[in-house]
Amino acid sequence: MTKIRVGVIGLGEVSQIIHLPILRALSNQFEIAALCDISPQLLDVLGEVYQVHNLYTDAFELIKQNDLDLVMVLNSDEYHTECVLSAIKNKKHVFVEKPVCLNLAEADAIIKARDEANVQVMVGYMRRYAPAFTQAVEEVKKLDQINYVRVRDIIGENRLMIEQSSKVYRFNDIPEKAITEKYNRGKEMVKEALGDVPDELYNTYRLLCGLSSHDLSAMRELIGVPKRVVSAVQWSSFITAVFEYDGFYTVFETGVDKQRRFDAHIEVYSPAKSLRVQYDTPYIRHLPTNLHINETIDEEFNQTIVRPTYKDPYTHELEYLYDVVTKGIKPKTSMEDYKEDLKLFKEIIEVLKTSYVTN
Repeated sequence: MTKIRVGVIGLGEVSQIIHLPILRALSNQFEIAALCDISPQLLDVLGEVYQVHNLYTDAFELIKQNDLDLVMVLNSDEYHTECVLSAIKNKKHVFVEKPVCLNLAEADAIIKARDEANVQVMVGYMRRYAPAFTQAVEEVKKLDQINYVRVRDIIGENRLMIEQSSKVYRFNDIPEKAITEKYNRGKEMVKEALGDVPDELYNTYRLLCGLSSHDLSAMRELIGVPKRVVSAVQWSSFITAVFEYDGFYTVFETGVDKQRRFDAHIEVYSPAKSLRVQYDTPYIRHLPTNLHINETIDEEFNQTIVRPTYKDPYTHELEYLYDVVTKGIKPKTSMEDYKEDLKLFKEIIEVLKTSYVTN
């Protein structure tokens, strides 16, 4: 079996809890060959944990390492585009966590560079690789009619799950200048996408690009791209929007609070049947993603819970990534697919801007 040599950029909590352990578990397919982080102390600790000797504080130096097949871009999203473009220029395949970038111009630049270099770029939307979700996609195709869809993601802050279940290394050795630069870069990227907007809408857009990208990306695969955004409201850290489809409407609701729970699901209602994909926090691996099927047949109301596997969606995603790199297949979570999310995020913001001016 061909082993893919991987360079990992960004060693934060998702990398520590999810990506690095899974890469090690899939050691027949992947070899962690280089690590990069802006924190020298974190880099040294994880280099020792994973027995990796090629350590970099500069992402572009890692990318130049000749024997790498794949670069995983897991750092802060303000730096994704430049890392992805550099990796492509150096003829490396790329896996990049969401959000890939914050505006369409950057997405188009990545697509152009990818095609010219003839490499693969796969976006990290792990929920769409969960077997319960892929089964739901097939079940929805069998429905004669859809009456209503609800997309919901109301969760507690990530730290509430992490502090009870995982050890995450964090060090205070990042220069204040770097923190300020990161914030300013983000503001400029959002300005490129939206123009000048109030801080409330800036924060809303960042929430859409972050947490909500999982939900709306999965929604698109399950039921398609909506015709239009009918309405949208936001307050505090919560957003609700209504999308129009042919013959039905979809309600999207999301928000973050301080409860230790994770309620993320998509439910599709037909006249006598409903399908719900129920997710749990990804920060505790192997919590199952389930498919709930409710159906009325004559006098009977039947409830079924399908748990295809305990294997977490991230593992399925990286197994799929292996095939993308070794077999040359185009990933379903491609850059073209990601652009549809950016367009939808902007539509939501445009509707919110109208209500913001009105208020």
